[in-house]
Amino acid sequence: MVLSLSVNCLELSEPVPVYSESELIKLIRKNKHLKRIKADDCQLVEDIIARATRISLPSYEFLYGDMLTWGVCVEQDVELGLYYIESAARQGLPNALEQLGRYYARGILVQEDKERAIRYLREAAAIGNLDARIHLAKLLLWNYGSPLDYEDAYRWLHNSKSPERHVRNEISILRQNLARRMPSNIIARARERSF
Repeated sequence: MVLSLSVNCLELSEPVPVYSESELIKLIRKNKHLKRIKADDCQLVEDIIARATRISLPSYEFLYGDMLTWGVCVEQDVELGLYYIESAARQGLPNALEQLGRYYARGILVQEDKERAIRYLREAAAIGNLDARIHLAKLLLWNYGSPLDYEDAYRWLHNSKSPERHVRNEISILRQNLARRMPSNIIARARERSF
C-alpha cells in the first residue's frame, strides 16, 4: 500500500522592508502613507509602533498617530492618535503641524479653534510647508488671526514654488488678496526678504 500525501503550498508574500525615514516623509508629504500601509498588508505594524513609541521618531509617531486616528491596521483610538500626531508636531514635523492646523481650522476630530489652527499653520508655514502657507493665508483673508501676520504670509507665498499650475494660480490669488490689505512699503519689504 502506497500512501500519498497532498501538500498545499501556501503562497507566501515577500516581507516588506521597514520604510526609511526619507521614504516615509515622502509618503507623508504626498498623503500616501496610510494607503502604503494597507498596500503592504499591514505587515509593518509592530515595527511602526516600536519606532513611534520606543524610539520616538517624528515621522513614525505621525504615521502611528494617523493609523490610530483613522483605524488603519490598528484599532481606532482617536485620542491616542492625536497624542502621537501632537508629539510629532512638537518635534517640528511640518506635516504634523499642518495637519493639526487643518483639523483645528475645520473641527475635524477636535473642537474647531481657528486661533489654535493659526498657531500650528504658522509654525508649519515658517518651515516651508506649502499646504500650511495656503491654509494660513486663507484663514487670514477670512479675518482670523492678526493683520501683523500678513507680511509673513505674503513673503512665504511669494517665495513658494510648486510644479502644479493650479497651485501656483491659487498662490497668486492669495498673494493679491493679501496685498490689498497691506501698505505698499510692507509688501515691498516682504518681497525683499528671503529665507
